[in-house]
Amino acid sequence: MTVHPQAIVDPSARIAEGVSIGPWSYIGPEVEIGAGCRIESHVVIKGPTKLGKNNRIFQFSSIGEECQDKKYAGEPTRLEIGDNNIIRESCTIHRGTVQDNGLTSIGSNNLFMAYVHVAHDCVLGNNLILANNATLAGHVHAGDWAILGGGTMVHQFCKIGQHSMSAGGSIVLKDIPAYVMAGGQSASAHGLNVEGMKRRGFSREAMQMLRQAYKTVYRQGLTLKQALDVLDAIENPLPELTFFIESLKSSERGIVR
Repeated sequence: MTVHPQAIVDPSARIAEGVSIGPWSYIGPEVEIGAGCRIESHVVIKGPTKLGKNNRIFQFSSIGEECQDKKYAGEPTRLEIGDNNIIRESCTIHRGTVQDNGLTSIGSNNLFMAYVHVAHDCVLGNNLILANNATLAGHVHAGDWAILGGGTMVHQFCKIGQHSMSAGGSIVLKDIPAYVMAGGQSASAHGLNVEGMKRRGFSREAMQMLRQAYKTVYRQGLTLKQALDVLDAIENPLPELTFFIESLKSSERGIVR
């Protein structure tokens, strides 16, 4: 462990081997930092917060701060972050609230570009990319491999499906189903994230099945319930289609159309 003499580390913080902490950074009580993490200068990490292994946090980021929800009254909520995440300059990630599960949760292998904000009670999966200035309000859930373009703003309680993508500057007021590309103010659907699926090795059969499902939902003038009836009748659906259907069924705010 390497701690710069101008860093402040609370004695109760649990710092694993191989961690480096740069000058003028502050590591507060009830913080746990896993092996191999690299904390650059001017980073603030407050607890209760747990970081996994090999995360890198760049300067001026604020991790594990109290949330901005006016209902928050100092309850002991948490932030948990997995492994191998890159958190660039001036990102802010807040702890949860007792009105939800008291936890903000972030998986592994994610990239948060500069000035990203992740609010209280968000639940993020693995391998996401949040480009510069992407902003998630409270209680947002985002699935694996989702990409949010720069300046995307996501309303509270929205769900961002796995392998989906938003265009830069989008204002997302409803759920983005799995695999769907969305953009605009407010965001609407603009096809499937075909390029992303190709890069991740989706089979031709799976992509064809998803294209047909997308047309059912978005091109045939059906209500969502009618479209789901059609999709549920498909025999032997591939797992990719099942994920798409489940992302539609789990929507509580409605989906982008």
